[in-house]
Formats: sequence, structure tokens, C-alpha cells
Amino acid sequence: MFSLDTIIRENVKELQPYSSARDEYVSDGSTMVFLDANENPYNNGVNRYPDPQQRSLKTVLAEQKGIASENILLGNGSDEVLDLLFRAFCEPNVDAIISLPPTYGMYKVLCAVNAIENKEVLLTKEFQPDVAAILNTVTANTKILFICSPNNPTGNTISKNKISELLTNFKGLVVIDEAYIDFSEDESWVTELINYPNLIITQTLSKAYGMAGIRLGICIASAEIISVLNKIKPPYNVNELTQKKALERVIDKKSIATEVQNILKERDSLKRALQGIFYVKEIYTTNANFVLVKVDDATKRYNQLLEKGIVVRNRTTQALCENTLRFTIGTTQENNALIKALNELV
Repeated sequence: MFSLDTIIRENVKELQPYSSARDEYVSDGSTMVFLDANENPYNNGVNRYPDPQQRSLKTVLAEQKGIASENILLGNGSDEVLDLLFRAFCEPNVDAIISLPPTYGMYKVLCAVNAIENKEVLLTKEFQPDVAAILNTVTANTKILFICSPNNPTGNTISKNKISELLTNFKGLVVIDEAYIDFSEDESWVTELINYPNLIITQTLSKAYGMAGIRLGICIASAEIISVLNKIKPPYNVNELTQKKALERVIDKKSIATEVQNILKERDSLKRALQGIFYVKEIYTTNANFVLVKVDDATKRYNQLLEKGIVVRNRTTQALCENTLRFTIGTTQENNALIKALNELV
């Protein structure tokens, strides 16, 4: 059975979180004189500290996702959210996590930053988890399993049955990174939150929402897990401008849906064009806003594209990704420029 108490770091259990001025008083809408936080009193739109709990934004997100605000933590990008998980649950130089290469590179970086062992279990040739190998890798000090779905850099969705098996049998936290879920036909794991106490979902406004520049990451989990993370997060980790801009964007559901559909349409067009290029050896299945492609010589083709002013990602050094390039889906004009350049390469 999963027990949250057994995986929280002892110092975090005892921690008394910093109580900011805006934590102590929440406005009821009446006019108040704020003389509590040593702020500059002259209004310029950002002279006051932001809401440390981002209540307005969380309310909208919770309604859209069919959960409670208590199930959401917001961070300065998904990277801060992931770092908080390490700091709350993994003891430096003692504990370990499991990652499944090829996958998002920050899991490995955060292990190094936090002095946590990264136990890598390669995906299969079909880019799916090897459940038996993963469970055989687990020790008493293995705290978190990271699953990226749709996966980066491969683009495929991870089997629901395999994730369910891991959620049931792994006694630590299972983090499903859904940065690209809005481009997939598969349902988010948010709907399964009530069934798995060890489930954590991370999402972002950087991809489908088109807000990479404001750095807003989302963590969705049980109220108990969110409460632990709230104890250690910086008091004002999401600034006022980010909160306002994010709120404006998430309310505009129509524009987001239109942009996602355009990206999916362009993705299909790019895949069709790639089929006619002689040095493209394989086009991998994708449920994300990018396509992973195997070519004859990835480094050569990457450098040739750079010379033509096209920047893509060379993934050839990643496990199971030899001689692959990752193409992000751009606008029609950008994709046409890529296709033209690809066809000109010799």
C-alpha cells in the first residue's frame, strides 16, 4: 500500500512554511489599507506582492479540469514543479528516482542538482515502458518514477495499461509529465487522480497555450501531496504579470482550440511531405506538436539545415534515437520553409 508519510523527507515533515503577508490576509473584496508588507504604496500595477496561492487562476484551471483548487500547485515553469518534488521527497545522497530514456532531459539534470541517483530503465524499441524491468529496479530508497506521455523526444503516448500497472505496483510517487497532452487524442490522467493516491500529473502553459515566455507550470495531485509541496515552495514563486497573463489566456478556450487544430493539421502535412524525402528512413508516430524522424546522418542533416537558417533538434545522442531529428510544428510558412530546405539537401 502507498503511504505518503513514508516518503516525505523528515526535515520537510517538521518544516514550518514561511507565512507571507498575503497568506495571513485574503481580501474579501472590501477596500483595505495595506500596510503589512513593506511595499511601495504608489500604484503602478505591480507595486504589491502577488497572490502567493494564485487563487483566481487556480479557480479557473480547477473548473476546466474538473478538480478542486486544493489539487493544484503552480510553479515558475514545470521545471520548478519537478524540482519541488525532488526537494520534498528525495533525501540527497540517499534516495533515487527512475527515469525512462529516451525522455525529457531535466529529470537527469535535477537528479544531479539534488544529489539523487537516477536509475535509468530504457524504453522498449516501441518506446514503451518495460514494466518488469522497472519494478525489478526498485529498492527501498526509490521514491519517484517519471513517465513522460506523450513522450519527449519520441512523441508517442505511453500505454495506459502499462501506466496503470506501474501505479498499482510501485509504492512511490508516479509522475506523469503531460506537457504535450493537449495535442493527443488520449485523455489526461487527471481523470484518474481519485483512483491512485501516488499519482502526480504535471502540465504546462508553454506548449498548446503558447505561453512559454511567462513560465507557468502546473502540478496536479492529491490535496495531501499539494500540501507538502506548498510547505517548501517560495512564497511568491508565480509573479503578478504571469498570473494575469495566464488567466487571460486560459479563459480564451476558443483561441487555444483553434491553434491546436492548426498545429495538428500542419503536423499531418509535414508528415506527408517527409515521406517523399529520400534520406528519411522512418517517421515515428506522434501525439505531440513535433515529429521525430530517423535520417541517414542526423548530424550532417542538422548542420545543413542550420546553414539554411532552419533550427531543429538533433536527438542522435539520446538512447534509441540514433540518427534522429526532431521537428517542432511551426506555422504554415515555417513548415514550408523546412520542407523546401529538406528537399534541397543532397
